[in-house]
Amino acid sequence: MEIDIISEDENPMLHRSDVRFEIVHEEATPSRLSVRDSLAAKLNKDSDEVVIHELDTKFGMRKTVGYAKVYESPDFARDIEQDYMLDRNKIEADEGADAEAEEA
Repeated sequence: MEIDIISEDENPMLHRSDVRFEIVHEEATPSRLSVRDSLAAKLNKDSDEVVIHELDTKFGMRKTVGYAKVYESPDFARDIEQDYMLDRNKIEADEGADAEAEEA
């Protein structure tokens, strides 16, 4: 699987970069988690800092175009992203906030 970065836009207010990328693959469309891990490695980031939002493969093509948000730290990702997106990317939600909510 080969990943090429198409564009990378800084978003300092939300402590992240918005990344559009293209993947050329030999087999079926790669899984969201394998794409996340490969993109994180290419950008020298931790996997928990990368949230894959979109993967689009045209029928019969061996090319996938995607969109990801790359955060400065996993904490920023947990604070900003919606829970379902964290679940899709297998990023643990912030346990501290859950414990505080249960105590209240």
